[in-house]
Amino acid sequence: MSAPLAERSDADVVALALTGQQDAFRELLARYREPVFRLIRASTGDAQEALDLTQDTFIAAFGALGRFDRSQPLLPWLRRIALNKCRDWGRKRKLRAMLWRTAPIDAAHDVPDDAVPADVLIADRAELARVSAAIARLPTRLRETLVLRAVEGLSQAETAAALGISEKAVETRLYRARSKLTYLLAVG
Repeated sequence: MSAPLAERSDADVVALALTGQQDAFRELLARYREPVFRLIRASTGDAQEALDLTQDTFIAAFGALGRFDRSQPLLPWLRRIALNKCRDWGRKRKLRAMLWRTAPIDAAHDVPDDAVPADVLIADRAELARVSAAIARLPTRLRETLVLRAVEGLSQAETAAALGISEKAVETRLYRARSKLTYLLAVG
């Protein structure tokens, strides 16, 4: 009797998915949907777009699953795909803004928690929106590094692997991202 999917390694579940077993695809989605969504939401600053881009990421990943090196962890591979989807989204967004001179539509806010006073919630959301907007204005290379290290909490080595750069480059980009973010927040 074989172990349930939830107890199997990523490599085993990927192998099953490659044979067309739908339960294996669902298991991979269940394991990694949340971290991929968090990364994309932090990269784009837009929760609604993050939902769409998360779906696009998994569609692309499942389509390319045969090229995945099963000796490697799956999550860094998914992160690279997600970051590429974010880059594509950013380019398309800039092009649309340039062509039609439209501003991006902010995602709807969640219903507030009744336990938190409204004025505190409004101030927190305003500050979060201000910081998210400043992060979104960072150059792509700096934004991705900052999001992976500071928001997602990846180690320097994991960030380097996800971005395909050296750990020293991660350190340099992170320093520059924090400096630029501090400046952007100071000047408003």
